[in-house]
Amino acid sequence: MQVTAILCTYNRSRSLEKALQSLSVSRVPDVISWKVIVVDNNSKDDTRQVVERFAAEHPGKFSYLFEPRQGKSFALNAGIQAADADVLAFVDDDVEVAADWLGNLTSPLLGAGFCGVGGRILPEAEFTPPQWMDTAGRYALAPLAIFDLGSEPRELHEAPFGTNMAFRRQVFDQYGGFRTDLGPRPGSEIRNEDAEFGTRILEAGEKLWYEPRAVVYHSIPRERLSKRYFLAWWFDKARADIRQYGLPAEAKFYIFGVPGFLLLRLAAWIVRWLLAGTPRRRFSCRLKVWSVTGAIRECLAHGKG
Repeated sequence: MQVTAILCTYNRSRSLEKALQSLSVSRVPDVISWKVIVVDNNSKDDTRQVVERFAAEHPGKFSYLFEPRQGKSFALNAGIQAADADVLAFVDDDVEVAADWLGNLTSPLLGAGFCGVGGRILPEAEFTPPQWMDTAGRYALAPLAIFDLGSEPRELHEAPFGTNMAFRRQVFDQYGGFRTDLGPRPGSEIRNEDAEFGTRILEAGEKLWYEPRAVVYHSIPRERLSKRYFLAWWFDKARADIRQYGLPAEAKFYIFGVPGFLLLRLAAWIVRWLLAGTPRRRFSCRLKVWSVTGAIRECLAHGKG
């Protein structure tokens, strides 16, 4: 089986270097051949030189591709178009992969039955959550791109996160690529390009697998461990959800293009925020307020339709 890992990058040459170093020592089964395409999404730093150095040091394993259209989805789709492998894996420029990551991630696709695999995304070893951060919820650490469903492999019934997933090439031929109205770009942190794609193929009846042995360690910069970052992330996530799913069926009436239930939900969470008894609970409620506000903002931007 031929595997191509697609890594999109933008102005992160130092963290990219760490990611490529971890990939360069990958251990995969003999039945799998692999390489990495690094898609440079119009970087202004020394990204190209970093990639070319790895390409020279590891012939046949690393290649450089330039994508001038700004936006991660453009870069992802360019990598897909350039790849000619049976399986396409995806990883980001701010992670370090375990040595057996690529083999563990793609081995489930050697057999029939599953068209894609999602792996386990863990924080870097020195990560300590701030006191204000509630880590108990299923997606509490989603703003840090942490995806951890435990140590047991099983069928996956939700979209994997984009920095640790793989799909058969035919999936993209059949269902298309990543939506370019989603995904981060300079000036916008609206994401969901990975969630939308995974949800799209699940809704088409395809099957995914969760492989916890396929581990990547996500770097968490200090600026992401701030209340401001979490508030902005959930605001943008709600905007992306409206773009992805449209307005829920329960929207029965609108006020200036905003579903009435969103306004009621906003009022309810504001009250809970004001009445919350602990700082952590107050901030959790505040996140909900920001999330609902993001959904309202997207409704106002695009109208009822």
